[in-house]
Formats: sequence, structure tokens, C-alpha cells
Amino acid sequence: MDQSISHNTESPPPRREALRELAVLFLRLGTLAMGGPAAHIAMMEDEVVRRRRWMTHDRFLDMLGVCNLIPGPNSTEMAIHIGQLRAGFAGLVVAGACFILPAAAIVLAIAWTYVRFGTMPQAVGLLYGIKPVIIAVVLQALWGLGRTAIKSRLLAVLAIVTLIASLLDVNDMIVLLGGGIVMLAIRAVEDRAAARATLAAIPVAARAAATKGVALAAAAVAVPFSLTTLFLFFLKVGAVLFGSGYVLLAFLRTDLVDRLRWLTEAQLLDAVAVGQITPGPVFTTATFIGYLLGGFRGAVVATLGIFLPSFFFVSISGPLIPHLRRSPLAGAFLDGVNVGAWSLMAAVTLFLARAAVIDFTTLLLAISSAVVLIRYRVNSAWLVLGGGMIGLVMTLWR
Repeated sequence: MDQSISHNTESPPPRREALRELAVLFLRLGTLAMGGPAAHIAMMEDEVVRRRRWMTHDRFLDMLGVCNLIPGPNSTEMAIHIGQLRAGFAGLVVAGACFILPAAAIVLAIAWTYVRFGTMPQAVGLLYGIKPVIIAVVLQALWGLGRTAIKSRLLAVLAIVTLIASLLDVNDMIVLLGGGIVMLAIRAVEDRAAARATLAAIPVAARAAATKGVALAAAAVAVPFSLTTLFLFFLKVGAVLFGSGYVLLAFLRTDLVDRLRWLTEAQLLDAVAVGQITPGPVFTTATFIGYLLGGFRGAVVATLGIFLPSFFFVSISGPLIPHLRRSPLAGAFLDGVNVGAWSLMAAVTLFLARAAVIDFTTLLLAISSAVVLIRYRVNSAWLVLGGGMIGLVMTLWR
């Protein structure tokens, strides 16, 4: 039996009920999930593994490992994976769309205000209270996922090495692939014939991926602005970009500011800031930029362009996960990738904690949130909302 399936997971309900559950869950997460991909994934883990028991920690980790290996926003791809597992292709579309749409709508409203009044709404007080709560949410998820991912002494050593590499700012893909390759090499000693077949397939896959990337890059070289070039540009970004919102910033600066000259440096920084301070995926930065350049239609076109590749990559990679687990070599590779993904998430949490816990109030919020989450298993989304309200009150009181 596939080890990602366990007797304690719930059987999927009828299709219509499953789609309704997915829509309600991801509309709420898309509206309340703040703090970046690590926090979004932690909240999803709390909902679908701990509270609803739709899948095991093992299956969740395998999905997370695959998300880290394909381009695009990890948290959005996790939502799409969960929807696909729960309700097939229709679930894939519903979960992804419902996670993206609330965030895109909020960013669109901010973009309208920005264009009309020339300023960006501030959310300092809200973030002051939310950030320490997010740290508690992510720590809870790290604890649960770590117990599942780090299941041997060898994987524990690998976790330490990859965590150190992450803290030293080694490239994310090197951490992920390095962990996978180490475990693959160790497993290959026991199965050399399978190892040769696996290694022979890697250059073919790499050439195919490179060809697609070049084709997509060539699609967005036209300098004159149009909705078509805008769509193709963000389609390219969604199809080839790995990494965080900061990698997105560098990518957009090179093309939109330096090469195409569609935006100023200040506008780009404001766009990325909006993506960081609003709930849902950071890639809704594209919604803001699209509105600045082409109004409402530009916002829609840019949003579709940057997120469409995620739906495609998940639709083709999701069904492969159980087959990967049945292959000893591929399973070992996925174990290493999962440990690398856990280490990246842990490193991000440490960096976030330094910025989030800045005084006694935020320290108290982080500790009390962790206690409430662990002892009473309160829904993490409501804790985030409560932290935001406390932050607003504290800011006004000062």
C-alpha cells in the first residue's frame, strides 16, 4: 500500500460537497492567510492534516517537496495540489482560484487607491500584531512536519546540513536538489541498475525544460506595451521563476524597469510591498502591476498570466507522487527533497522571527499564540485575525 495513505484520513465526500468544502476553506485562507508562503503552508497543514484529516503528514510533505521542485508560488501550488487530491481536476481549479481571488481583489482595491490618490494604504499596526502570531503558526507546522520528514539518523544529519546551508543563503534549488541527490546516491548503491536508468533520464528532462524556458522567454521580448505582451511576460515569470518574493523583485526589476521601462523603481517597490502586506500569495504583485499598466483589464491579464503555469505544473505532477513513492530510488530522492524543504521553511522562520519579535508585546503574542495552538488547537486563521486586531489597538493606543 502507498505509504502516503493512512487509515486515519477521511474518504472524499461526494464531488459537490467536496468542492463546496474546498471553496469555503480556500476563500477563507485567501482572505486571512498572511505572512508569506511558509505561513500559508503552515495554515494549510493545520486545516487539512490536523483538523480535517484529509491526508497524512507523509502525503502533505510529498506534495510540499514536489511544489518546491516546480516553478511558481509554493503556497498556491499546495492549495491546487490539495484541491486535486480531494476532488480531481474540478477541485484543482476551485481550490487554486479560491485561494488567489480574495488576495487579488484586495490588491486590486489597493492599486485603485494608489493610482487615484498616489499613496499606498499603510498596514503597520496590523502587521505588528500578525507577525508574531505567524511565527507561532509556522513553528507548530514545523514541529509536526519535522517529525514526519526526519525519520532516521541519516535524515537528521541531512536536516542539520541543509538548515545550515539555508541560513548561509545557499540557493534554494541547491539545498533541495542537494538533499535529494544525497539520498538518491545512498539508495543507488543498493540498486545500481535503477540508478543508471534514472540518471540517463535526467539530461533528457533537463533539455526539455530548458527548451520550454527559452520559448517562453522569447515570447516576452517586445518592448511596446500591450495586454498581449503583458500576459506573455507574466506567463513567462510564472513558468520559470523559483524562489521567494525577493527573487520575484529581482526578476521584475530586470525586465520591467531596466529592459522594458514600463515601471519606475519606486512603483516596483510599492508593488512588491503590497504583495508582502496583503493576505494570500505574494505573486498577486502581478495584479498591482497589471492595474498600473493597463487598468482593470491589465490586472486580470497579469494575474492570469502569472498563475496559469502553476495549475499546469500541478496537474501533471500531482498524479506522479504516488508512483514516485512506489519507486525506491525516487522515494529516496523525495525524502531528501522533503528534508531540504523543511530546512528552507525553518530558515525562513528564523529570519522572520528576528523581524517579528521586536519587543515584549510581540514576544508575549508569539508565546501565547503558540500555547493556544498547541494546547487548545484553535483555528490558526482566527489567531492571525486576532493578532492583527491587537496590533491595531496597540498602535492606536500608543
